[in-house]
Amino acid sequence: MIRLLTSLLPLLLAACSQNAPETTRRPAPTGPPAIPVQAAPEQAAPAQVRAAFIETFEAAEKGSYAPADEVLGSGSWRLSEALIGSSDQDHKNGAHAARLRLGGRLTMNFDAPAGVRRIRVTSAAYGQDAPSTWELWGSQDAGRHYRRIGAAVRTEGPRLVVTTFEGGSAQALRLEIRKTDSGSGRLNLDDVVLETADGTAVAGGPATFPTKTTDGRPQPTPTNAGNQPPHPSGAQTPGTRDANLALGNPSGATASLSTPNNYLLVRPQYAVGYHARRGTPTWVSWHLSAAWLGSAPRQDDFRPDPALPRQFYAVAPRSYSSSGFNRGHNCPSADRSYDLDDNSATFLMTNMIPQAPNNNQRTWAALEDWTRAQVQRGQEAYVIMGSYGQGGTGSNGFTTTLDQGRVTVPARIWKVLVLLPEGEKDLQRIAAGQARVIALDTPNDQQVSPDWSRYRVSVDALEAATGLDLLSALPLPVQEKLEATVDASPVR
Repeated sequence: MIRLLTSLLPLLLAACSQNAPETTRRPAPTGPPAIPVQAAPEQAAPAQVRAAFIETFEAAEKGSYAPADEVLGSGSWRLSEALIGSSDQDHKNGAHAARLRLGGRLTMNFDAPAGVRRIRVTSAAYGQDAPSTWELWGSQDAGRHYRRIGAAVRTEGPRLVVTTFEGGSAQALRLEIRKTDSGSGRLNLDDVVLETADGTAVAGGPATFPTKTTDGRPQPTPTNAGNQPPHPSGAQTPGTRDANLALGNPSGATASLSTPNNYLLVRPQYAVGYHARRGTPTWVSWHLSAAWLGSAPRQDDFRPDPALPRQFYAVAPRSYSSSGFNRGHNCPSADRSYDLDDNSATFLMTNMIPQAPNNNQRTWAALEDWTRAQVQRGQEAYVIMGSYGQGGTGSNGFTTTLDQGRVTVPARIWKVLVLLPEGEKDLQRIAAGQARVIALDTPNDQQVSPDWSRYRVSVDALEAATGLDLLSALPLPVQEKLEATVDASPVR
């Protein structure tokens, strides 16, 4: 039996596995625990019937990662960088489970009464994502201060595993679960069970433990082919997801701190050549096909990019406040509507530039709509977008920088589209002349025409203006031919 030394009894981690009882404990870690504990002589436990109380996430419908309070079956919880998932890739006991991404937290907005003796949390990796590390934290002063309970937990694989924290709390207890690793893997959390010794209603009311095995259900077998993820609805989607950098790395960017103004960020949805001094991307590259399109709602969760090295200034949504410029996407939100994670990724500030409202909402929006219309007609596209120069005209007039000089307002905004029929061996087909190449260079101002086709130029002209090497993955003779041409085909 373990007794309290400080105000909160540490609940020692007991990780369960398929071959071990649920309360089997790992060897104690070396060094002091997160919260000091001491062992007391064993005493006979009084004859009490323990009652279990559970949060299953079945009563929630939160479909966005944006921070929000959600009324669940047990009470109000704060979900930050977390949503309630119900897709086939969400590993769960019922119809719903919490899904956390980088920096995700689940926080009780209420206190469980005194007397909690055991806490169980069920977890699994989302889909086939990489492992995640998470921690359980507790507060006994209504959330003003938290201390970690037990050790960090590493969750990997698709099978649901129950982690048990043993001990007790002599005072009211508020819990917070934190995803603490820095990886891109997402984490499913399901039934959170608080067990008492006297039947006190913890987290909303009594409930029995779920009738399930300790390690949950097996991973579902994928039913689709290729590298396309299963659709949340189970429907098959045509098209494939191809490499976002298939046409090459325009600036030779690398993920090295020695090149902060040519820093490479690669995520599943797009790739970025980031310029830390300008606080904007030099270029963003992505692939677009029907496999990227779906019905996920626009997330609007603009936020700093946690993947940036801490030595870089983290541009935030407020950096654009009252500037007269839009937070203009490079990779558009509507190009990544297959699921919530894809769409949310487009709202990272490393994907944004200060864009004049008319350029963003009229000219660029029309171009993006036209591109997606081609994809819906059986095409696929490789897209590279960027900006250059300094100084643009927004709704408040001409400006060169935002956020006390930390974000450069570009003078010009450009894009290269390579369109070809949906198919395989794309580089070979582009080299064989089966693609249409469209390059544009627009002014970043309010007088820009809504007719984007007026701004068509050659790829060579863009390279001369930006110093980039576009379409570099193609053979040099092919580059020379394609890059010298200005597209003049109809766009209506």
